[in-house]
Amino acid sequence: MKVAFFGLGNMGLPMARNLAKAGHEVVGYDVVEAARERACAANLAVAHSPAAALGGAEAVITMLPAGPHVREAYLGGDGILAHAPAGALLVDSSTIDVETARLVHREA
Repeated sequence: MKVAFFGLGNMGLPMARNLAKAGHEVVGYDVVEAARERACAANLAVAHSPAAALGGAEAVITMLPAGPHVREAYLGGDGILAHAPAGALLVDSSTIDVETARLVHREA
């Protein structure tokens, strides 16, 4: 399965690596350049834009720090909802507030 993984920090990078080790085709993305560099050093494929990460993805997983990051990742003009392939599974693993989760759900 092709997975776009957003959020390559302390939680996200190990999760993305485990998916890749399990045989999934994982492309990671993070807004923080240092996080992208760590992911590259860990032999994970990394995109430099959300649209590039989402190309052909069957599943999109987000592991982001807080609600504002999730809102931007999903609802921003260059975000997940703008570029995710139709029918892709969207999974948010972030620790966020209920209002943000409901908002993103409504918009999806």
